[in-house]
Amino acid sequence: MLDGFSNASRIPELRRRLWFTAVMLVVYRLGVAVPTPGIDGQALASFFDAASSTLFGWVNLFSGGALARFSVFALGIMPYISVAIILDLLKIAVPAIDELYKEGEAGRRKISQYTRYGTVALSLVQGLMIAYSLEHIQAPGGGSVVYNPGIRFMLMTMLTVTAGTMFVMWIGEQITERGIGNGISLIIMAGIIARLPSALGSTVQFVREGEMSLFVLILILATVVLVTGGIVYVESGQRRIPVQYARRVVGRRVYGGQSSHLPLKINTSGVIPPIFASSILVFPATVATFVPAAKEYTRFLVPGTFVYNIVYVALIIFFCYFYTAVTFNPVDVADNLKKHGGFIPGIRPGRFTADYIDRVLSRITLGGAIYVSAVCVLPTILIERFNVPFYFGGTALLIVVGVALDTIAQMETHLLTRNYEGFMRRGRIRSRKGG
Repeated sequence: MLDGFSNASRIPELRRRLWFTAVMLVVYRLGVAVPTPGIDGQALASFFDAASSTLFGWVNLFSGGALARFSVFALGIMPYISVAIILDLLKIAVPAIDELYKEGEAGRRKISQYTRYGTVALSLVQGLMIAYSLEHIQAPGGGSVVYNPGIRFMLMTMLTVTAGTMFVMWIGEQITERGIGNGISLIIMAGIIARLPSALGSTVQFVREGEMSLFVLILILATVVLVTGGIVYVESGQRRIPVQYARRVVGRRVYGGQSSHLPLKINTSGVIPPIFASSILVFPATVATFVPAAKEYTRFLVPGTFVYNIVYVALIIFFCYFYTAVTFNPVDVADNLKKHGGFIPGIRPGRFTADYIDRVLSRITLGGAIYVSAVCVLPTILIERFNVPFYFGGTALLIVVGVALDTIAQMETHLLTRNYEGFMRRGRIRSRKGG
């Protein structure tokens, strides 16, 4: 793998793409440190320390700490991702959107345009909600986090965070076009990794002060390596359904007759199920932050409790099946195979092929859902049982490992195209998209 990174620096185009990606990510991290005017930074940081299990703490995780500082990038890229997910889900209810997805490049450009418009609208709404919430938030010391509340503060906040989100979206699109990897995913990954140095510093401090033994530290490090390796193994895993194409004679030429396969990912739904499940579970705690009387009813949904873990796992399994059903249609796959003369050996084309694919997909989705649930519950166990001072695992780890796999797979494609060896001598690194 070290030889692979060494070869990457020898290709001028790939070297330029890597440098461009690094510069854009540095620009993003610099913007995270630029605060929005009118906010008491210390009071806001104290509030986030006490509200880490609410919706604010969850959004702050994916914004790379920008929300806790309330910087110009406070919303991060989440509005863009939310709109993209909403449009993806609307394919079922709105046939016109489903047709756009099937129109190829022209349809994708139209979807991208709708996503940008929706991002602006959602950012304005979220900026208004956050500004209103900040005016009513009381820091743990009793002071307000806003210096001069009022309509001017709300308008300034809405415009500032919306402009910041659009700039972050532009950075992501530029990385995708002129850099390496998916820009939006890399921005989220950069925000998550940015919290790693402080977590490592806290761990070292715990060991020095005797609050954590050296044996526990070694056990945690071994767990980190094993879990990360397990995620790499599962995320690149596939269930390959053999496909045979019939021979077709066109004039004097014979087409088809070759064998192929239909790759089905073990974790087809990706990181969407834990994101949906977390959003639902942190909502009651967020309400209790503003309505003290609701704390009595939300105490069972505090992270780390038995009820919370059970509900969390149940929601993840449900959304794994739900989102897989939304994004993967066995009927369409069976129709496409039939149109191109393909068939699964031993299975009749058409409805029988669709039923077979659906049955196989349902079985591997159960395994994928259990795997995602185990990874997402892991942080709670580490924090509660071993007093780990950082959040390891869950959605954040799935995103980091998945994005790293996709980025390295793109780099390997550049290397192999120019007759260089890839990162691995045996086999190839597959991205989560399969193939």
